[in-house]
This record gives sequence, structure tokens and C-alpha cells, in this order.
Amino acid sequence: MATLLIVEDDRKTNDAICEYLKPAGHTVIPAYDGVEALQLFRENGIDLVVLDIMLPHISGLSILHEIRRTNTTPVLMLTAIEDEYTQVRSFDEQADDYMTKPFSMVLLGRRITALLRRSGQTPLPKTVTFGDVTVDFSGYTASDNAGKIDMSPKEIDLLRLLVEHKGLVLTRSQILDELWGADYPIIDRTVDTYIKNLRKKLRLDCIVTVKGIGYKYEVQP
Repeated sequence: MATLLIVEDDRKTNDAICEYLKPAGHTVIPAYDGVEALQLFRENGIDLVVLDIMLPHISGLSILHEIRRTNTTPVLMLTAIEDEYTQVRSFDEQADDYMTKPFSMVLLGRRITALLRRSGQTPLPKTVTFGDVTVDFSGYTASDNAGKIDMSPKEIDLLRLLVEHKGLVLTRSQILDELWGADYPIIDRTVDTYIKNLRKKLRLDCIVTVKGIGYKYEVQP
């Protein structure tokens, strides 16, 4: 997994981000002002930076400018400022992504995963194995020692979504929006049915139910 630098001067927000990302296996390093952020970035092998714009001592945009002088590490800007000028400035300084507060932890986690995958830090495997079961994401097939397992493309997509966000809880609504689209007339129970089918067909015990919220893919060490 990756080493993430979380630069946010509000301690509660910083702590919440760090706690949310830890179960995915990431190493998270908090920084609470601009000077500390640059020091930690230089002293550690950072794979991605979540960077607030409004910071004590040195602004987030100045930190981004300093990072880009020597480094292409993915940087996701996180700020309460919604004006177009600030967003344009962020991308002018080669930010990789931009989120405004308040934000969804699930969406933040997904964007971090996407940035890491793009940078080659967390490539999604083409196949995964569970005991004697092998799932081929690129070929949309699954098989075990007895031969091919009957799987629908949507079941494969759901498993891939969970594997891609290992350790992170995905809500039913998030899964529905991702796989069926926000406007598709589907109910939460649909997700439960697909999860049940995945567990039964592939004999999985690594898809964990988080009561009242959703599901996550969790592999015991």
C-alpha cells in the first residue's frame, strides 16, 4: 500500500481522514501547517499528498508549487474555497485533483485510489484468487477446480469495485451510483442480493457487512 501525507490544519478533519484511510493498509502521515508539510514530504517517501489550501505559515498552493519543482507525486487539493479562480490556480500549479469541503470520505477514498492507480502505486490485479477460485477481471470469468463458475458481468464489476477499495467501506448508495448510475431505478436491496450471490458462488468470507452502512473487502493478514 501507499504512504500518504495528509496536510490539514483542522485536527479533527485530519484525524478523521487518517483513521478512514488506515484500514485500506495505507501509511498515513499527518501535517498541520505548511512548514511541517514540506519537511515531512522531504523526509519521507510520499506516494500521494492530500493538501488543504488554507494553511498556517505556507499556503497549500505554495507547497504544491514547491513539490512540483522536483516531484510528480500525485496531489489532491482539499479546501473550503469553491471559487473558480482558486481551482484554476490549483490546476495551473499541476494539482492532480480537487475537492471542496464538506466532502464525502467514501469519495475522497475513491479519488485517492484512482490517483494511486494512475501513478502505478496500486495497480488493480487482472486476476484474484480465493482458495481454488480464480476470478479474471479482464475476461469477466471465474473458475475453480470443477471448471467455469456462472457469473454475470455486474457481479464481476461489483467484486472488482470492492477489491479496488480494499479496507474501505462502500455504502450501498455509492455502489449503486458506481455500477448502475445515480438515475437508475434500483433499490438498496439489489446490492444485498448481488453480495449474497458473490459470497455463495465464489465461497467468499472476505466481503464484510458493515451494519447500517454497506460493505468492504477485507483480507486477513
